[in-house]
Amino acid sequence: MKRVVILLSVLLACGSSASLHGQSVAAVTGFPGVLSWPARDNPTLKFSLGRLQAAGLYNGQSIFTCEVEVQNLSDQPLPKSVFTIFVYDKDNVRIGRGLLRFPELHAKGTEKAQLQFSTAGTPSAASVLVGRTVPLKISSRPPGAALKVDGHEAGTTPRVVDFTIGMHTVELAKEGYAIATSPLEVTGDEVEGGGISFELGGQSKDTVLLRDGSSILGDVLSMSMTSVTVRVEGKEQKIDRNLVSKIILVERISEQTTGHQPSNTK
Repeated sequence: MKRVVILLSVLLACGSSASLHGQSVAAVTGFPGVLSWPARDNPTLKFSLGRLQAAGLYNGQSIFTCEVEVQNLSDQPLPKSVFTIFVYDKDNVRIGRGLLRFPELHAKGTEKAQLQFSTAGTPSAASVLVGRTVPLKISSRPPGAALKVDGHEAGTTPRVVDFTIGMHTVELAKEGYAIATSPLEVTGDEVEGGGISFELGGQSKDTVLLRDGSSILGDVLSMSMTSVTVRVEGKEQKIDRNLVSKIILVERISEQTTGHQPSNTK
């Protein structure tokens, strides 16, 4: 998959000058500054970087934090995204990086986040690498499983889902099969047309679906017009039939013995 990236130069507070991407920037002890994307005369996003704060040392490097506010100036919502902040010294040498993660931005909405990074030098300037979503096809065998991503419904498999860079949780559910849950790490190196396939395993227990949306896994022992009896972890439970929405029974193979069995009595 081809990656389209946009680098935005940030002008930072006072000090001696340096060069970043052909523009004049200022050496700083803090990060106050505003940048517009994708163009200054017609921006969609505005980033406001607060003053840089020293937060200590780790492995010989200085740790800095910075409050960042991003504002959606458009009339359209924007999907959640990841932004990489590259930090440079006065000689335009990259000395650190940090990640900014923002949820979905509503039209004219504003979100805040904290940037943290460590450097081996003095921060002087920065640029922003705008992250994007990565489309991946989620398939299952058999198909037609209900799909959830990070706890949110995402249709049924097969399904193309736009993932942000980072860790996600994928969950698939289909009648007669055990629910499959798996972590998924999405990187910016995913190729176009990529996808992931999950094999759904059969259930070993009966499933009693209740009208409130919950379910009980166990062995259904008996059913009547008024109740359902289920054995769960060795204990029998009697459930009011009016509370039951559906019962899914798994196939069981019973072993039969033939012939006369010798008696153990003396």
